[in-house]
Amino acid sequence: MVRESMSIILTPEQEAWCKTHVAAGDFDSVEEAVRQLIDERIAERAIEEGDDLAWAKPYVNEARAAIARGDVVTLDEHKSRNAARLMACRT
Repeated sequence: MVRESMSIILTPEQEAWCKTHVAAGDFDSVEEAVRQLIDERIAERAIEEGDDLAWAKPYVNEARAAIARGDVVTLDEHKSRNAARLMACRT
């Protein structure tokens, strides 16, 4: 297999992020970090591009039925419940 090399210029922020994670031991090198992150994103895109979201249809139908039944909470109720959950976690 013939490998061609490619030069990529990272932004200062990207380079700093990679160097921080190399220093933390997450990657052996900046190059490894970049390769792995690109591989992961390519895999994610492949899933996204091939996903027709048919799996989500039952959830959407269930949510629509709940709305039709009036089984909903207001935004204020939702915020209040989350605040109570957070307080319970802190104690």
